[in-house]
Amino acid sequence: MVRAARATKATETTGPAGPAGRGGRASARPGPSRAPGGAGSEDGGRSGPRLSRRRTLLLVAVLAVLLGGFGTWALYGSPWLRLEHVSVSGTRVLGEREVLRAAAVPTGAPLVTIDTAAAERRVRAALPRVRDVEAVRSWPHGIGLKVTERRPELVMENAGEYVEVDSEGVRFATVGKPPRKVPLLVLDREHGRGFRYFGTARLRREAASVAAALPQSVHRATRVIRVRSYDDITLELSGDRTVRWGSAERGAAKAKSLTAVMKAAKGADRFDVSVPGAPAASDS
Repeated sequence: MVRAARATKATETTGPAGPAGRGGRASARPGPSRAPGGAGSEDGGRSGPRLSRRRTLLLVAVLAVLLGGFGTWALYGSPWLRLEHVSVSGTRVLGEREVLRAAAVPTGAPLVTIDTAAAERRVRAALPRVRDVEAVRSWPHGIGLKVTERRPELVMENAGEYVEVDSEGVRFATVGKPPRKVPLLVLDREHGRGFRYFGTARLRREAASVAAALPQSVHRATRVIRVRSYDDITLELSGDRTVRWGSAERGAAKAKSLTAVMKAAKGADRFDVSVPGAPAASDS
């Protein structure tokens, strides 16, 4: 009986062991609390970077629109990039005013709107002496016209005047006096037999090709290039010398043979290089 009473008293004094703790005191340990939207919240942690990226993209888009609008205005509407002057280079015979008048480029217009290809076409159409022209924008206020003129390889006499012919056989200008050291082209229709078959334009191109192939020393001495047919072209040189050239084919080989045979036969005045592998020379 005494032992049972003591056990009962001890139990009442200490209390049962459990979550309330020993000694009868409640030991409540607070668990982790997650406030909605707080730093520990999963949704709140992700929304921060998303908002930052959205703001950055929006800022970039706004800046792009503003810069694009400013660039468009600067090119087309501002006074900063307008055409103020047109320059010409590369001319030898033509005057600058002739080229500018033919190009008809509108000054004062926005430089970006200038149709350079149209300006080039106008120059070529108005000035046959121009072989090529390139219109180049020179920012912020200029256009440059780079001209390449045709050069006379031959001249043809016509009613007391002279028609200049370039290396492609193109007639491009009429002058009152023949240019110096440019051979005269004679299309000998009376004794020729090829005009009906090949045509004047074709034979003129063949003669121009022959002139372009001549060595410099021979070219300077050539007074007349006479054409009777496609394969019957003759050079008349100073000192009453003649060269039977034949056709315009194999021009480089014929020029080399002519140079060699003229050195070998210095007293000759008749040369034949129509077959460049077997050149000939003789006295009249």
